[in-house]
Amino acid sequence: MPGILIVQHMPEMFTGSFARRLDTLCAIHVKEAVNGERVQPGTAYIAPGHSHLQVRRVSGGFQCDLSRSEPVNRHRPSVDVLFHSAAVQVGRQGVGVMLTGMGKDGAQGMLAMRQAGCHNICQDQESSVVWGMPREATINGAAHEVAALRDIPARVMHALRSTEASPRA
Repeated sequence: MPGILIVQHMPEMFTGSFARRLDTLCAIHVKEAVNGERVQPGTAYIAPGHSHLQVRRVSGGFQCDLSRSEPVNRHRPSVDVLFHSAAVQVGRQGVGVMLTGMGKDGAQGMLAMRQAGCHNICQDQESSVVWGMPREATINGAAHEVAALRDIPARVMHALRSTEASPRA
C-alpha cells in the first residue's frame, strides 16, 4: 500500500495525539508529518495543525513538505493545498478521498487532481455528519465516485489496483 497523506482540520495541540491514537488502532503506521520526511509505503501522515502539508516528488519517491504560509479557505492545514500538490507531483498515480466536513476546502484541489488523472472518491450525504466538503467536490465534477463511508476503503483499494495496472508516464 502506498503512503497516505491526510489533512484534518484540527488545532495544533491535537494533531499529534490524534496521530498517536490512530496508530494504536490502525493496521498501518500513522504519524504526524515532519517536514522533508520521505513518504513510506503503508504509513499515513497527518498534517500538523499549524502547517499546510504538500507532497513533493523526489528521487525514488515522494516526501512531505510543510509550510506555515497563509491559511487557504480559512484553514491551515488546507485540503486544497495538499490536493493541488498531489495533482502536480503525483498525477494519475494518486487517489483522492474527501470525507465529511464543513465548507468547501479541498473541492478545487480535488478538481485539479481529477484533471491530472487521479481517481477521486467523495463520501455520500447519507453517511456524512456534514456533507459540505464532499458536496462541493461532487458539484464541481471532481469526484469519480460518491460512496458510503463503509464502502470507501474497498473503493480506494480497487482504484489503487487499477492505477497500478495502467501504464505510467
